[in-house]
Amino acid sequence: MVQRHIWTNVHTTLQQNLRQKRLLGKQQRLLIALSGGQDSLCLTKLLLDLQPKWQWHLAIAHCDHRWASDLGLAQHVEKIAQTWQLPFYLKVAPNAASKNQETEAAARKWRYQALQEIAQEHNFKVVITAHTKSDRAETLLYNLIRGSGADGMSALNWQRYLSSEIELVRPLLNISRQETGEFCQQFQLPIWEDVVNQNLNYARNRLRLEIMPQIKRHFNPQLETALAQTSDLLKADVDYLETCAQKLLEQALMSDSRGLNRLMLRQQHLAIQRRVMRKFWQQAIPQAPTFEQIESLTNLINAPNRSRTSSLPGKLVAQVSGDYILLQLLSS
Repeated sequence: MVQRHIWTNVHTTLQQNLRQKRLLGKQQRLLIALSGGQDSLCLTKLLLDLQPKWQWHLAIAHCDHRWASDLGLAQHVEKIAQTWQLPFYLKVAPNAASKNQETEAAARKWRYQALQEIAQEHNFKVVITAHTKSDRAETLLYNLIRGSGADGMSALNWQRYLSSEIELVRPLLNISRQETGEFCQQFQLPIWEDVVNQNLNYARNRLRLEIMPQIKRHFNPQLETALAQTSDLLKADVDYLETCAQKLLEQALMSDSRGLNRLMLRQQHLAIQRRVMRKFWQQAIPQAPTFEQIESLTNLINAPNRSRTSSLPGKLVAQVSGDYILLQLLSS
């Protein structure tokens, strides 16, 4: 692995991201999620090059899913960590998972849980992942196709919390996969090629390899940039609506939290009403609501007295009682 002290446009972009968005501070302990692919290799090299300026304490975390296609990958990543003289932490999945749509989602959830555990065990408050502008565009399109609202389409953001104490930071969200690939070639970084990324049975691969190239060719060659900008705009809208909805929920919620004053909701925009109802649901019911369930709750705001929804999870119903919408248990 050849190391050259060359400052590239990608270095400049990352440095600007860190300063303008205040993503990281000096002398922080940063845990880098390194998969072995081009994006995470690019990220690790960038952070190493910026380390003298920021005085970070860097370490590498790797999550081993025990998939057949990953045989030898953990050892490959550990060797990279040794070459760069960085601490290396490994989490191994308890059971190997087959690669279908459901287990990919479960694997993603396990990865974040594993990264959180490593951070807690070794006193890291910040976890860094190498999601790119390309990932952001794919996420927006993928969630749009699935019927997600603005929240889902703006889901991949610069920062979020894995727990109350551990922050996840994605500092490459305005850098494309093409740029990280060219960076790795320039510095001769040892990319681990995952053959699963070429399998068109998986929705995200089909988006990446077939659908997005067609859209670029026929509609917008700057698709990734346009979708990343859209994600930023949606995120700002979502943050504002969520703040408004939370304030209204606190005002309308009964003291025992089992009902809402619907008079306070009637003059609000439908967008706020839906968000209040979703938050009301989330306080009482652990299961995520469907669009239809939120609509049925929202319709009660202007419904006649004694109107109610069909049964909700946990044998609950929502019923209009005068000025209030109440959650009640169905009688046996």
